[in-house]
Amino acid sequence: MLNLTEVRKSYPTAEGRVEVLGGVSLSLVAGESLALTGESGSGKSTVLHLIAGLDAVDGGEIVVAGQALSGLGDAGRAALRRDRIGLVFQQFNLIPSLDVAANLSFQARLAGRHDRDWTAQLAEALGLAPLLARYPEQLSGGQQQRVAIGRALAPRPALILADEPTGNLDEGSSDAVMALMLALVTKAGASLLMVTHSERLAARLDRRLQLRSGRIQP
Repeated sequence: MLNLTEVRKSYPTAEGRVEVLGGVSLSLVAGESLALTGESGSGKSTVLHLIAGLDAVDGGEIVVAGQALSGLGDAGRAALRRDRIGLVFQQFNLIPSLDVAANLSFQARLAGRHDRDWTAQLAEALGLAPLLARYPEQLSGGQQQRVAIGRALAPRPALILADEPTGNLDEGSSDAVMALMLALVTKAGASLLMVTHSERLAARLDRRLQLRSGRIQP
């Protein structure tokens, strides 16, 4: 489902280019969940951005569902995100002008795969069925994160990328949302790559790898 081979990335600064990733290799098979842990600044979020095609690698290769990102232009990477990848961010990124129902179905409609029954199942499982007519500003942080998870899963993507998905929640809400996300990812048949600084949450996934100073630790 996902292969990274010797992926390198650096960014320019006033003092010259700074290496963020120094040759990262990892793989993820269909239906597997993997936690990528590491301290702040270790390059975890950069890995997700590169996989999602939001930025380009300096070296190495990323292959998602058999598609090498190096062979795609901007339109091709946007199509890959739309059709094969679900994104869950710490900041929720809901559309404030849309109610919960419209936010849940937004990504699936873009991908041309809106399934009313599956979306209704997601809403029910995430405890959002009574809240479909509300707007993001009327929801708690935990409820907004549940909407973000449902939106990512609605198109039944092959790969879910989650960047500190419960980082804005208290421990109790975090555990509840995490349990729901893992159950729904399994039900959708998706693979999951989650960036987290929490060893407690990482332990709930199938595997975990640690990133330190831009390199996977043995």
